Amino acid sequence: MTPGNNGASTPEDDDPFGYLYADGQANGAQPPSGGGGYGYPGSVNRVRAVGERQYGGPPAAPTAQYQQPYGQTVPQQQAYGAQPNAAYQAPESFGAPPTQQPPSYDGGRGGGRGRGPNTKGLLIGAIAVVAAVVIGISVAMMNGNDDSKTGNEAGSTPSTSQSASSSPSPSSSASDAAELPKIDAKALLLGGGATTASDVDGAKADGGVYVSGFNAVGATLTWNVSGITKSGGYRLYVNYGVPGKDATATLTVNGTAQSRPLNLSNFAKAAEGDYEKGWTETWASVQLNKGTNTIKISCEQGDECDVNFDQVYLANG
Repeated sequence: MTPGNNGASTPEDDDPFGYLYADGQANGAQPPSGGGGYGYPGSVNRVRAVGERQYGGPPAAPTAQYQQPYGQTVPQQQAYGAQPNAAYQAPESFGAPPTQQPPSYDGGRGGGRGRGPNTKGLLIGAIAVVAAVVIGISVAMMNGNDDSKTGNEAGSTPSTSQSASSSPSPSSSASDAAELPKIDAKALLLGGGATTASDVDGAKADGGVYVSGFNAVGATLTWNVSGITKSGGYRLYVNYGVPGKDATATLTVNGTAQSRPLNLSNFAKAAEGDYEKGWTETWASVQLNKGTNTIKISCEQGDECDVNFDQVYLANG
């Protein structure tokens, strides 16, 4: 060896491309030719035939000793199985690498390999959840129905305020009139050509008698009512019949005419000229004194008085 240049003495120092450099060529490096090695003289032949290396089998037979430059020799590789003294060993000396098996899945049952997820268990769980939800909704609906029934039963009885605010029907008016004076047509005081008749059916008065001949200015009917226990407001109900058209009259209480005419409209919706189908009812608010009062209905100028009168009665206003 020369100082500063030890040459290619060991495999790890072997430069396979030394023949490309000037110093390599000076040391005898040669390009590869045929099937031999290349690089520096005496370099290790690392070429192996295809398929020579086999995992799991015995290592290939060691090659003959190689020589270093300048006549130095390297002992032959140790035989297979001997105590190793090299820092590196080929992977095939340890045998074939263990084969790893992919993890198996048994669906959470702890046994079996390659099985899919436990779909049957998931399906049973889903059905149980749906059943629980349906039962809960059913119970809630049953409780709601019970509450609604209770509310309807409680609301079926009208409260005091509802009864007071509702308009009185003819039947309720009749019950109120039972405590207050009531008069039929034949008991009224008639004047100005008014008279009684019973030709038209449907009158409620005793014997079907009603006041007729009222369709003339000056015609009157007067009721001297007594037995009023206290002063205050009352309702005056009048049963009448019109021949399918509206009518009006003047109402006077204790000598004072009302500012508004008594409304005698065709509430029964009878055909024109049909007195029998035109029987109906109206009312007006009046202020009465305690004791006796005089109530008069008359046909005055501007009134439409083609109307028959049946009954007159009072109710609490």
